[in-house]
Amino acid sequence: MSDLSNAISIHPYFKVQEGKLDAFKETMKEFVSRTSTEDTCLYYDFSVNGNIVFCREAYIGAAGVLKHLENVGSCIEEALAFSELFRLELHGPADELDKLREPLAELNPEFFAHVTGVAN
Repeated sequence: MSDLSNAISIHPYFKVQEGKLDAFKETMKEFVSRTSTEDTCLYYDFSVNGNIVFCREAYIGAAGVLKHLENVGSCIEEALAFSELFRLELHGPADELDKLREPLAELNPEFFAHVTGVAN
């Protein structure tokens, strides 16, 4: 089985406070720097639409997700000083998502269990 068979993608959406987008963009640099050291990261990037920031990211399994969140914990705290995490989705195999329900409960994420698709 490939690493993609147990990949978990995370989809956080941040609403940045008025006038704070440049500060958030500076924090993005630290997020990317730290994440670039993670061997379980499959992809990681940010997109912006007005004052909404979206991070597109995926990891190998629940363990990869938890490792990432530990690695960028202080970056998340910094970003939340001038933004609101208003939506958080996790997508992946049900058994891997189940491992994240308790540790991430405080973030109130939505979990989407994989049904079918293609991964090359």
